[in-house]
Amino acid sequence: MKISTKGRYGLTIMMELAKHYGEGPTSLKKIANDNNLSEHYLEQLASPLRNAGLVKSVRGAYGGYILADKPEEITAGEVIRVLEGPISPVEVLEDEEPAKRDLWIKIRDAVKDVLDNTTIDDLANFVDEGEQEPYMFYI
Repeated sequence: MKISTKGRYGLTIMMELAKHYGEGPTSLKKIANDNNLSEHYLEQLASPLRNAGLVKSVRGAYGGYILADKPEEITAGEVIRVLEGPISPVEVLEDEEPAKRDLWIKIRDAVKDVLDNTTIDDLANFVDEGEQEPYMFYI
């Protein structure tokens, strides 16, 4: 399964809203400008996120979007499923060789596990520690 720009940019929207959670609505224009993305494209992604109950829209001069739940209660899997559809690397066929069918199921389940156990809060507050210096032992 390849995650398209819909899924990637959808996660970007959610991460940006998580970073400003509790501060009021964030406009898609701000998210687009901050991430060098198309505002028009983000508008197309916000609609299914709103319809799925993941975000709420706020109208008015200071309007925008807010998360419908706390960032730690929304998973990456929910966002990807809304924008990309079911999570499956291949269509598993019942008449497929059992060893291959089992492999596809294991891959699907591993991807689901990662996405369903990664929250938007995890992504928004991720700290890249980079490569750490190896321990140096002196004798």
